[in-house]
Amino acid sequence: MCGIVGAVAQRNITPILLEGLKRLEYRGYDSCGVALHVDGKLQRSRSTSRVTELQAQIDQTGLAGFTGIAHTRWATHGVPSSANAHPHFSRERIALVHNGIIENHEELRTELSTAGYIFESQTDTEVIAHLIDHLYHGDLFEAVQQAVKRLSGAFAIAVFCRDEPHRVVGARLGSPLIVGVGKGENFIASDAMALAGTTDQIIYLEEGDVVDLQLQKCWIVDNQGKSVQREIRTVHAHSGAAELGPYRHYMQKEIFEQPRAIADTLENVTNIMPELFGDKAYGIFKEIDSVLILACGTSYYAGLTAKYWIESIAKIPVNVEIASEYRYRDSVPNPKSLVVTISQSGETADTLAALKHARNQGMLHTLTVCNVATSAMVRECELAYITHAGVEVGVASTKAFTTQLAALFLLALSLAQIKGRLNDEQEAGHIKAMRHLPVAISAVLALEPQIIAWAEQFAAKENALFLGRGLHYPIAMEGALKLKEISYIHAEAYPAGELKHGPLALVTKEMPVVTVAPNDTLIEKLKSNMQEVRARGGELYVFADADSHITASEGIHVIRLPEHYGLLSPILHTIPLQLLAYHTALARGTDVDKPRNLAKSVTVE
Repeated sequence: MCGIVGAVAQRNITPILLEGLKRLEYRGYDSCGVALHVDGKLQRSRSTSRVTELQAQIDQTGLAGFTGIAHTRWATHGVPSSANAHPHFSRERIALVHNGIIENHEELRTELSTAGYIFESQTDTEVIAHLIDHLYHGDLFEAVQQAVKRLSGAFAIAVFCRDEPHRVVGARLGSPLIVGVGKGENFIASDAMALAGTTDQIIYLEEGDVVDLQLQKCWIVDNQGKSVQREIRTVHAHSGAAELGPYRHYMQKEIFEQPRAIADTLENVTNIMPELFGDKAYGIFKEIDSVLILACGTSYYAGLTAKYWIESIAKIPVNVEIASEYRYRDSVPNPKSLVVTISQSGETADTLAALKHARNQGMLHTLTVCNVATSAMVRECELAYITHAGVEVGVASTKAFTTQLAALFLLALSLAQIKGRLNDEQEAGHIKAMRHLPVAISAVLALEPQIIAWAEQFAAKENALFLGRGLHYPIAMEGALKLKEISYIHAEAYPAGELKHGPLALVTKEMPVVTVAPNDTLIEKLKSNMQEVRARGGELYVFADADSHITASEGIHVIRLPEHYGLLSPILHTIPLQLLAYHTALARGTDVDKPRNLAKSVTVE
């Protein structure tokens, strides 16, 4: 996962490239770099630190130019190092940046080594630079078109040549790339946010497109080499995250923004109707007889929660698949299934590929729940529900997850209504509960001081178990993921009834067991599972509802949520798990917003 910015202009573009990298740093922060055309030569600056360090280097050297490219990297091939950092050069003539994975890089490396090219990095990217140089005969646009035909895998690239000032060429296949159109200048980037404040005239390149950017020209050819016109859209991208204000990290800020994010996501919901998901939704919802949910990571856990809701309320069978697994197994397609993708960015490579695979199998009814209205996922699906979480900077998802849950609950209600399983009284009750969510979440956030005390105990641990039952099992999974993502404590989640089938062997006084314990129909079963832990000397940390009759005692620590919230309880119980992970990471001194080895938008397979 990498961020790309490029420009050809009649002004110094270094500040534009650096500002773009800052906004794309969520895509990767193992290393970063800038390359510019300066006085007939290629010059670059690279860093294995963050973009702020790169900017300090450039300020010191005074690197400036009118044509150039920049990159922030999440390592796939080759460790984070200066040699592996982009941009990559070929024979001091070609400069290139790349997002994606080239699957036939070893074959091409052998071929190009035989042709006399010297490789200085461990990356698959350097292969592309040398290949373009090998095919270059005075026309960079032509060389790139020839080169991409030789590449297998997924890629978005931006490249310029020493011998052709004021020209940048880009290409994409399976990885996002956009063009920013200016007056007497043009830009290229991984997404529109990188160019906010520079231009709002955006072209979304399609699969296989190659684009030639010059000062007064933007020329695009498709995967057949034919000239095409792509629509120029006015996109008012957010220029970046707001100031931290009183918060220490963006993750903490985003946790506390959830009442507003939920309110914004549900703002236009006055009654339950399919049209909330698009003009065609009524006809599609009437026709479908099942749901297939495709997602990764946190979004996958949102999908698992939605399965409980949809099957319980709408009585429609639901399958939830990890997107990266779904496309590689033999499955049984159902043309009458609604395919639902869930993604914060709308650019998740595995989920996009799984969506394409489902369509290729004849499942054409598609819907996405996404936080970015201009994303590839929204453009690829028939229907969409746009969450309004706002920009989420922290790598560990918080408000994006809870707004996804809110949208998926609406989907369950809409499907139930279409299938005749939701009466007016039930609809009014659900809408009232959703409207109350921001207030209920605010009350849970007030528990932060109690959770901080728990976090100080967790900070000394290296392992933890999370337990939940039924509707709250996916929430336990999400809680475990949050803890391991940012505190680096190994954490696993289990359905509480599975304890005696293996995980109980791990329980000792050194293994904290976090339990999600709402006062629902499974509470008595859950209490029995908790006793299994206590009988083995395990320490229980229980998030209970006010009326769940679970009392604190030796080895049982209890924090009570203010109220039980019925079917929407998973949203409320998510909040204390986020706070526990955040404050544990804080106590351990980790990089909360940018945890090691992770990136925000996963745009490679």
